Amino acid sequence: MTVGVLSLQGAFSLHHDMLRLNNVTSLSVRDPDELMKCDGLIIPGGESSVLSKLIMKNNLIDAIKAFSESKPVFGTCAGMIIMSKNTNDKKVCSLNLIDIDLNRNAWGRQIDSFNTNLTIFDYSFNAIFIRAPKINSIGDSVKVLSEYKGNPVLVSSGIHLASSFHPELTNDPFVHNLFIDNILHSYESA
Repeated sequence: MTVGVLSLQGAFSLHHDMLRLNNVTSLSVRDPDELMKCDGLIIPGGESSVLSKLIMKNNLIDAIKAFSESKPVFGTCAGMIIMSKNTNDKKVCSLNLIDIDLNRNAWGRQIDSFNTNLTIFDYSFNAIFIRAPKINSIGDSVKVLSEYKGNPVLVSSGIHLASSFHPELTNDPFVHNLFIDNILHSYESA
């Protein structure tokens, strides 16, 4: 299994580290050819408007959309914004991979960053929120896996996963393991 990490901007190196903790091979993805060598893709946190421009500049919009039809994509923070149906911000090109409507930086500015304990499937873990997006609404195909103060912060839709927080900033591989499981299940479905 090879998991691609979109390596154009943001905290991509920490996702490589997390995948190594899980004994999974990772590949930096900067163009469509590199993407095609992968079994799954992580779109990391960073600055969503800059990341959006770089995705367009590197001819990755159509490639990621085509890839996502059969292979899992996981977006964290800015990655969630890029994956959403609607960002409510014209500076960001959304890929419409998950039927969520959200607002960028809705949990506050950099100074308002925080960490908190969340629960998924009776498993408690620490989540770090930095200028995080807040989901306003979800479509019927979206499953809420974890909430913070009644707001969805980890969602899945089919084989795709998206989080408002940064699981790569902790030493806990649990959320990345969920994504790896999605890749394994996509093999079984193929």
